[in-house]
Amino acid sequence: MKLPGSQEQAQEEVLFFRRWLAHPLKVGALLPSSPFLARLVAKHTRIGDDDVVVELGAGTGAVTKALLNAGLPKDRLFVVEIDADMCTYLRKWYPQAQVIHGDAGMLHDILPSKWRGKVSTVISGIPMITLPDDLQARLIRSWLGELKPGGRMLQYTYSLVSPIPQKKFGLSVKRAGMTFLNVPPASVFKYEKIETAA
Repeated sequence: MKLPGSQEQAQEEVLFFRRWLAHPLKVGALLPSSPFLARLVAKHTRIGDDDVVVELGAGTGAVTKALLNAGLPKDRLFVVEIDADMCTYLRKWYPQAQVIHGDAGMLHDILPSKWRGKVSTVISGIPMITLPDDLQARLIRSWLGELKPGGRMLQYTYSLVSPIPQKKFGLSVKRAGMTFLNVPPASVFKYEKIETAA
């Protein structure tokens, strides 16, 4: 796998900053996620033989790289990014991942039909805390609809508290970890559906 070096890393940071200037609420950070945060996300991602992972709001691919390095098969990683420039970048550097230019709130429509409802982990780098309630609800319902039984959502965020109102969606939440070696420091929250007795 060809990985960005120092020159390419500089290009990545310039692209990320340009996209932040154009859409600060959509991008949500001045710099790409650090390798420390990316590895923390990968650590809590289910990567089994039958697992399919969806990464939303991938930016320039820090988490994508960590997932592939952790052994996630390339045909089981679907990377969804709404920004066309970032999609082009992701396809150049991570051609082995299934990069989809699309809306994270339309997951059912953009995932290949054979994987619908069979996702083990949905990973979100979308800045949920900045979104209006109706958009946030549309996104979360879309993601939950594609999880297989026992699946989970991971949200990485710069917020100290859960950015997703878990009770509203019938979810349990746990802080999976935090890294101060990210700029700014970031947390990973893990959400799972609360099973109700029949």
